Amino acid sequence: MTRLSRKTSFASVLLCACMFASGACGIILEYVQASLASMILGNSFEQWAMVIGLMLFWMGFGSLIQAQIPKEKLIYTFIGVETGLALVGGFSPTLTYLAYGYTAHYGLVLYFFVSFIGIMIGLEIPVIIRINNDFSDELSTNLGNILSADYIGSLVGALIYVFVLLRFTPITEAAFLTAGINFLLAFITFIYFSKAGLIHKKALPAIIMVITFFAVSSGIWNNREWNLKIEQPLYDDPIILSRTSQYQHIVITHYTPFDEVRLFLNGNLQFCSTDEARYHEPMVHPIMNLAPVRSKVLILGGGDGCALREVLKYEDVKHILLVDLDPDMTHLARTDPVLTRINQNAFKDSRLVHMAGAGVSPGDDRRIYKNTPRKNNEKNQSETQKLADVKVMNIDADRFLSAVPGFWDVIIIDLPDPSTPELTKLYSKEFYKKIKQHLSQHGLMVVQATSPYLAKESYLCIGRTIQSADLAILPFHENVPSFGDWGWFLAWHANIDSAKITRRIDHLTFDIPTRYITPEVFKAELVFGKGQLETRNTQINTLLFPVLLSIYNHESWLVE
Repeated sequence: MTRLSRKTSFASVLLCACMFASGACGIILEYVQASLASMILGNSFEQWAMVIGLMLFWMGFGSLIQAQIPKEKLIYTFIGVETGLALVGGFSPTLTYLAYGYTAHYGLVLYFFVSFIGIMIGLEIPVIIRINNDFSDELSTNLGNILSADYIGSLVGALIYVFVLLRFTPITEAAFLTAGINFLLAFITFIYFSKAGLIHKKALPAIIMVITFFAVSSGIWNNREWNLKIEQPLYDDPIILSRTSQYQHIVITHYTPFDEVRLFLNGNLQFCSTDEARYHEPMVHPIMNLAPVRSKVLILGGGDGCALREVLKYEDVKHILLVDLDPDMTHLARTDPVLTRINQNAFKDSRLVHMAGAGVSPGDDRRIYKNTPRKNNEKNQSETQKLADVKVMNIDADRFLSAVPGFWDVIIIDLPDPSTPELTKLYSKEFYKKIKQHLSQHGLMVVQATSPYLAKESYLCIGRTIQSADLAILPFHENVPSFGDWGWFLAWHANIDSAKITRRIDHLTFDIPTRYITPEVFKAELVFGKGQLETRNTQINTLLFPVLLSIYNHESWLVE
């Protein structure tokens, strides 16, 4: 092989490697923008479709632009594209989040970056093909090598984003790490083609790359600190914890004068410590005292441990299983001193259960105990009394119900609102049918169901969907100052006479201490205002027709 042919072969391999890496980086940047749009603008179905569609449109526009680039400028263009992607792609999540905190036009900022990145990615492929045309014998070979490298790189990029970046880095850091690869492509290309004598004007590209290097490096090292500073304007109170897990962004704020703690997931308030009892007590204590048996309790969601705290007040509960998707959330609720103070160390002695395929692999057997006075009332003497086995399983609730056998006397569903496709399926007819299969013959279920005032159609849709699974329902609501009017549904097997439930409510008593709820308060929660439970909408939410997603994101939170 001659020296010239070796150079040609190496150049072609280098360009294919660049195409592979840029394909991976391109798909990651697309996913970063789509994820960011979902987090900021909500409704992930729409945002992913809009971002990918818009980016593909501008990629087509970028492909048209390349036709105007003269041949002698192609290498400079490629270096410019990669440095442009490094700078804009790396800083776009940080700047978009900054706009979200300080302006009302953050949507325009987000879509500007989507468009710019789309144009740059659209330029990449044809520019590399045209450069590689000088180092390839046939056009078909050139196209095949470049395009296959791009497609394979896109698959690798998708795998890296899903299984590495989403799990272990904030979205801003994922963007900067990807930007680092784009910069590396530009740098390697610059060095090689400079030595090959194909780059004559080196000063400007060198200056741009030095600036890009320091900018991207600064972003990689400092983005987490920047995140805290940018994020603070989004919250009224000082942030004391900010963490991004594989599934969500977790923020805890603390207002010192009132000792008020608030927990946010993806920017949405989950509880406020000063009034969370007005949410958790109505959800837990009525069902616990209306159920004829409460030996086995299943909690779906409730990763903060507050619902678990209330269930643990009942000494006749023998087994509690809490299923929450996010291990970071349950770990925080178990270890963070702020959260453990609020949930009263509900997770302290729980055991973790891992899902292994279709089966369950239990962790260490731990039980919760408490000291109680001896029956002879001797002073300063107590005996240890077993309260309950508590297990925590970090797995999707729908998958859990499909894989695990057994029945529960009480099922408490404390999931976030149905604002995303992943959450909407947990409010579907199919999901409630699975619940029914795991509800004991005389068991009761309670579901948090958004606001019957601010999200009336969503609330009523959830109720209709529960009924479609052959379950009877009883709606109730309570004013929670942090949320407004909030609603739940009690549910039971439809073959149980509802008069039995009514008689139990008439004779309802609570034999444990509560901070807010009383039998009289619960009876008042069963009363709704005129027309509040009326609607012309008859749709139910199913997996194949998730109407609740559209209702919640477009028809809720608009009060006439």
